[in-house]
Amino acid sequence: MSSSDYESHFSLANIPFGIASSKKRPEPRCVTRLANQVIFLDSLALQEVFEEIPELPKGIFAEPTLNTFAALPRSVQQSVRHVIQHTLTDQTTEAAWRNHAEHAQDVVMHLPVSIGDFTDFSCSLNHVQKAGQIMAAQTSAPPSFYKFPMCYQGRASSIVVSGTPIERPVGHFWDSSERHTLTRDRSVVFGPSRKLDYEVEVAVIVGKPLPMGARLNATDADDHIFGFVLMNDWSARDIQGFEMMPLGPVNGKNFGTSISPWVVSLEALEPFRITAPITHSAVAAHMIDPTASTYSIILKVEIISTSKCTTTGLSNLNSLFWTVRQMLAHAVSAGAPLRTGDLLATGTISGVQKGTYGCLLEETEGGSMPIQLEDGTSRSFLEDGDAVRITAIAGGEGSGVGFGECTGDVLPACFYNKLHVNQ
Repeated sequence: MSSSDYESHFSLANIPFGIASSKKRPEPRCVTRLANQVIFLDSLALQEVFEEIPELPKGIFAEPTLNTFAALPRSVQQSVRHVIQHTLTDQTTEAAWRNHAEHAQDVVMHLPVSIGDFTDFSCSLNHVQKAGQIMAAQTSAPPSFYKFPMCYQGRASSIVVSGTPIERPVGHFWDSSERHTLTRDRSVVFGPSRKLDYEVEVAVIVGKPLPMGARLNATDADDHIFGFVLMNDWSARDIQGFEMMPLGPVNGKNFGTSISPWVVSLEALEPFRITAPITHSAVAAHMIDPTASTYSIILKVEIISTSKCTTTGLSNLNSLFWTVRQMLAHAVSAGAPLRTGDLLATGTISGVQKGTYGCLLEETEGGSMPIQLEDGTSRSFLEDGDAVRITAIAGGEGSGVGFGECTGDVLPACFYNKLHVNQ
């Protein structure tokens, strides 16, 4: 079921794209949304409203993913968006389009695209410094951070749409219950993570592909962006901390990544484009972007426990050190291709003080300073039964351009029921 709580996020100024099904329309199809009305575009297309766009392939909106549409030139996508806006505001066609719409509560949302590759970046200097201090007693960012947005390859097969429950992962980690002075003297445990966390992120969905070996300048990256979604890159901090040296995280990250179902276009976000902070020096030529810009997107993360909601962080996309353009340029700088549907995420978006962090690792100082929830309980990290909700609005309340929500409930670990200690 798609949430109807975010009606104001989906005004005529937005017109996002997604994939939905319903009892009336059981096969997943391309949709858009106006307020709480989800409009099935394949049905709308039968009214010949898109006939003025000859470049738009017939039957494209009957496909179960947005990949084919996302790969079209941005000019065609813009034309589709403009036709939809006109159709939804023309009094002579209002009765017709409502016949192709269903209430948001009556549809099921699916992953918007088929995702081939997933790369998670680390674009927030605030997060790198704070997390480094907590996890490695290192307050300064590594030298490479100032040359390019650092990243790792994630697991595309465990990316799920908002609302999908996330099972607590199992893995190897140091037994923190043992009070040894030196970490290396502790036992290594294999069992359910004790430090499950969320990460507030925004992700880019690639539209126009780029051939292998073609390369890309940051100034040209917008041509390859289909749109943006919210992301929660769930993280098991204890598993991550034990496994990540020297090759980076695996099981501490790959057990589940949630994204919001609605893809918000660059055109919808254009009124909220702002100049990016000038923070770089001596970067490679392909990373130079004289008109570097970002977007004012306010993100909120909440923990829901026993039906009571607690806001645990407010941050903004415009606080990032690196831009999404530079993310794309760096991702292909060694010659890798871009494929339609690829997902490239910003990494945790954090501010500089408590209440603006994008994860519990920072908000609780690594678990040493638990936060109080509205239901009277406290949290160092997520507990079974908790729900996490990330929402975002461009510009601020009343803008009419939002992302809806990205949610997930934490389920208990299963399969392994005993803790195994490696002697």
